[in-house]
Amino acid sequence: MKYVICIILHFVCNKINFTGEWQLKKYENGIAIYTRSLENSPYKELKSVVKLQTTLSSVVSILTDWTSYPEWVYRCGESSTLKKTGATDWIHYQTVVAPWPVDSRDFVVRVRLNQDPESKIVKIISESIPDYIPKTEDKVRIREFRASWTLTPINGEVEVVYELMVNPGGYVPAWLINLAVVDGPYETTRNLMDRIKNTKHREAKFPYIKD
Repeated sequence: MKYVICIILHFVCNKINFTGEWQLKKYENGIAIYTRSLENSPYKELKSVVKLQTTLSSVVSILTDWTSYPEWVYRCGESSTLKKTGATDWIHYQTVVAPWPVDSRDFVVRVRLNQDPESKIVKIISESIPDYIPKTEDKVRIREFRASWTLTPINGEVEVVYELMVNPGGYVPAWLINLAVVDGPYETTRNLMDRIKNTKHREAKFPYIKD
């Protein structure tokens, strides 16, 4: 049961208010995982922070390579682009593989990428559009979430911050989710660190990203 909770927490709920300070839950291999409480939700918000010796384009290359997600995102079963609505705007579909007897999940999001021309900070924000395609009978559709990646260049490195929270839908006790919010995001971030070493991503360039 613990493992499905980690990946279900892949995105952040809309319209939520913060009530607590960030609390460090794990620091290992340069990866910091934090959680904090929310006013109108039984679930906790999660933040992961890591610094990578790479370029903004390299990280963007990995994060927008949707079809590769099953190779490195924890318990990702299927990942695909349903529609590309602009150079930095996508409709994305993803499934979450859950162990029996928990039902697997899926979600549909609109993803927007933008870069501040002065600071060069890149933000990638995903917002729920759950009714974009019909739901399937064998999966619970995640309807409420919001996620953000913030990529900040700092002295030749890139600080990667991921913030997320989700209402997974169906029946999964909030206390059980909150017990396991660290493991999945930590493993995903660790895999991201390894993936940066791939030549395909190290040499990536985009017309809309200024390194």
